[in-house]
Amino acid sequence: MLAKGAYAADFHGFNHGAFDVTVVSDGFLTLPAEVLLPDASPEDRKEFLAKLGGDANSAPVQANIPLIRHGNDLILIDNGSGSKFQASAGKLAQNLRTLGVKPGEITKVVFTHAHPDHSGATMTEDGRLLYPNAEYFVSETEWNFWTDKKYEAHMPSVLHDFARGAQRDLFAAKERLTLVKAGQEVVPGMNVVATPGHTPGHVSIELAGDGNLLITGDACTNDVIFFEHPAWHFGFDTDPEVALKSRQALLDRAAAEKIKMLGYHWTYPGVGYAERKDGVYRFQKA
Repeated sequence: MLAKGAYAADFHGFNHGAFDVTVVSDGFLTLPAEVLLPDASPEDRKEFLAKLGGDANSAPVQANIPLIRHGNDLILIDNGSGSKFQASAGKLAQNLRTLGVKPGEITKVVFTHAHPDHSGATMTEDGRLLYPNAEYFVSETEWNFWTDKKYEAHMPSVLHDFARGAQRDLFAAKERLTLVKAGQEVVPGMNVVATPGHTPGHVSIELAGDGNLLITGDACTNDVIFFEHPAWHFGFDTDPEVALKSRQALLDRAAAEKIKMLGYHWTYPGVGYAERKDGVYRFQKA
């Protein structure tokens, strides 16, 4: 098990209050321009795809997963894609082995939401839980939305594959799953924060101490695009207008209170601050 305060040279780690945090990569995803930049003009699309290191049609985004030690707990915030999304992702388990962490040593997995790049590694290829000794946590709203037995009648067709994936992952962990609400603690000092819109039950995770740390999940999907254009939408948001309000509220609070943030699809390691200027934001690396 990863020793307290021990970080491998190739992984970004830091202490935060009672928590030791290591940002472990799950690899990267390539997303099309219409998902990353649906509101952007052709000129802006070209500019931002280039900033992200992409081509004329798409760009890569990272997948940053916090591994958090708190006392005897070893906690993952999301568990990545596994083999359920793109071949360039699903690297978490391999990178945990590099850190000397075995799957059986993970004690808790906290889902920000149940999209396949965040929960797709719940099961192994032969149908077992990848982290067999872990407790699992997901928001009650997220559970209720995705596990609807009549999802095909109640959801638009574009969400059906997401629903099937969420049901696969959440039902696999059902016997070890705890439903949580905003304001609850997972462990002392680790609080659930409602940031709905990307999915109806999307949550962020806030760690107490040192001015606090907000693990944002997909509440703010990209540090390059949405700091500079906080009013732009993101193509995979289930409720785009609610997601927009959640993102703006999160960035406003983080900037006003100087809260450190850790973003899932941000430039690795995705840790830094939001500085507000002229109605937009600048990302300042921690």
